[in-house]
Amino acid sequence: MKYLLIAFMWAGYCALHSYLISIGFTNLMNRVLKKYYAFYRLFYVLVSLFLLIPLIHYTGQLDNKVIIAYGPYLGILKNVLVYGSLAMFFWAFFFDYDSLSFFGIRQILNFGKTNDTKPSDEIKKNGLLGLMRHPMYLALLIYIWSQTSKMADIVVNVVLTVYIYIGTLLEEKKLLLEFGQAYSNYQKEVPMLIPFLRVKAK
Repeated sequence: MKYLLIAFMWAGYCALHSYLISIGFTNLMNRVLKKYYAFYRLFYVLVSLFLLIPLIHYTGQLDNKVIIAYGPYLGILKNVLVYGSLAMFFWAFFFDYDSLSFFGIRQILNFGKTNDTKPSDEIKKNGLLGLMRHPMYLALLIYIWSQTSKMADIVVNVVLTVYIYIGTLLEEKKLLLEFGQAYSNYQKEVPMLIPFLRVKAK
């Protein structure tokens, strides 16, 4: 029963997290907040973090049965996956993406400026983005599954895996709306999550 409760709690968090950044809701906030929409991204990040911390704490407090015990060799592989996925995540975050925009800081820095700059329709394809379209999501998947050792971890990881996959598809739709044909061409050239996977022509 407690694992079912965890699954519902994490699923609820994921649903709320996705809704707050959905196209429909952000468009609504843009219309309501007008120029103050520049602060919405930071608000979204803070709310997500505020809700995530107690959820992680509650899940970690459960009396979980260890179902995977890592021996010396599996322990080495586990560490390689953990640190490799962290390196991939932070490399993509700081070098392939705009980390300031992710936290909403760039939007706040541009608040009140009269010169409207249109986003570039050029797709970044350097670094990890030349191997996969969503390296941070792949890194997260590798990280969470390489951490698995208890039953609660399995439950949470299943929920997060489904959420990450669905979230990736939803983000693809947003990027298609933003970049149009340029992103459509990018989809044909670079796989979504698995590097070196042959992309099917659309």
